[in-house]
Amino acid sequence: MLTERQELILRLVVDAYLASARPVPSKDVAEMPEVEWGPSTVRAELALLETGGYLTHPHTSAGRVPTDSGYRRYVDLLLESGSAPGDARVELGLSRLRREVDEAMRETTAALAQVTDLVAMATAPHLGAATTIHRVEVLRLQPNRVVVIVIASTGEVARRVFDFDSAVDTGLVEWASSYLNEQLVGLGLGARMIATRLSDPGLDPIEASFVATLAPAFTGLEPEDGGSLYMDGAARLLSEAHIDDLPRADELMRALERRADVLEMLRSSLAERSVFLWIGDENPQPTLRSASVVGANYGLGHRNLGAVGVVGPRRMDYATAIASVRVAARELSRYFETVYDD
Repeated sequence: MLTERQELILRLVVDAYLASARPVPSKDVAEMPEVEWGPSTVRAELALLETGGYLTHPHTSAGRVPTDSGYRRYVDLLLESGSAPGDARVELGLSRLRREVDEAMRETTAALAQVTDLVAMATAPHLGAATTIHRVEVLRLQPNRVVVIVIASTGEVARRVFDFDSAVDTGLVEWASSYLNEQLVGLGLGARMIATRLSDPGLDPIEASFVATLAPAFTGLEPEDGGSLYMDGAARLLSEAHIDDLPRADELMRALERRADVLEMLRSSLAERSVFLWIGDENPQPTLRSASVVGANYGLGHRNLGAVGVVGPRRMDYATAIASVRVAARELSRYFETVYDD
């Protein structure tokens, strides 16, 4: 258990290291305006923090840097304060979107990556023990590529992409979205009536052919591998701002490319009630233990639907990361409330 003096000194050392990326000498700590004690007292407290595993010396004559345990206590102090310092704000503007889940998730990760300068990740609600179809989205991703998103009454989501030999008319896509909602909303997932509803003799040949092509999105209702994971900003880990803090950046990039592992990691956090963090070896995925993860869950009422977070080096701006994922989770919760109220 750290004393208040030790917690203050630990926070000052971590803040200084996060800002400079250089070991922090005891002399610098003793000269900080928040410190009311003499240099000998500061050196003694730093030695105790090092003995406790919170700080370490990279070299004998150098100053001190935080360990994983030091970062953990630093982050816990941020969370115990009730709100992370700083004025981090993520302007997502999700309320302006046309209720398209795919676009909302991509907008979230893009904004979060830009604000934090880290890799941003988010999981859409995944399909599990859903009951009925609540909403259908049909979107044209490219001229000849269409995605179908099925939102269940429990908030879970299935997503399937279809490729066509030629460009698909935007009017046909908009019609299909409206038609499929009229025909399928309220039906149980896997219900035999789905196939009957999709075999409408009143449709013209073009409409009937298009609906028949999209039918597997409803009859199978299996999400694509990694299809519920959205990621943005991976190249940021290779930038000059982070490369010195990630000596094994290539390994981390390869780990992030294994989307199933990342998806499993984020879904393992769904029982958490607030912001969650994994620092270094705390990470449940061994391949990501060279980095830190800061995330938060979003959902409806007391039920979590998914998670949003950032991945970066241990030496990251935790205050901004915590504040940013909180805002992103809150915005996504509000967004999904509007989707399910339709």
